[in-house]
Amino acid sequence: MVKIRLRREGAKGRPFYRIVVADQRARREGAFIEMIGTYDPLKEENSTILDLERADEWIKKGAQPSDTVRSLIKKVRKAEEASA
Repeated sequence: MVKIRLRREGAKGRPFYRIVVADQRARREGAFIEMIGTYDPLKEENSTILDLERADEWIKKGAQPSDTVRSLIKKVRKAEEASA
C-alpha cells in the first residue's frame, strides 16, 4: 500500500519534514516515490508548502494519508480558500 506521510529531516532539535508519497514498508527516512511538499513545525505561519493537485491525484489512486498529513491538507485547503 502507498502512504502519504512525513519524512523527518533537519538537525537534532530542529525538525523539518518533507511530505512524501512512499510505500508503507519503506523506512521513515528511506526511499520514497515522490515529494509533494514540506512542513516546518518551528515556524508559526506559512510553515506548510503542499502541492494539493498531486496529493489529490495520489489519494484518487488509493494512497492513504497519515493522520498528520490529513490535518495538514485540511489546513492548506482552508488557507487557500481564505486567500481566494
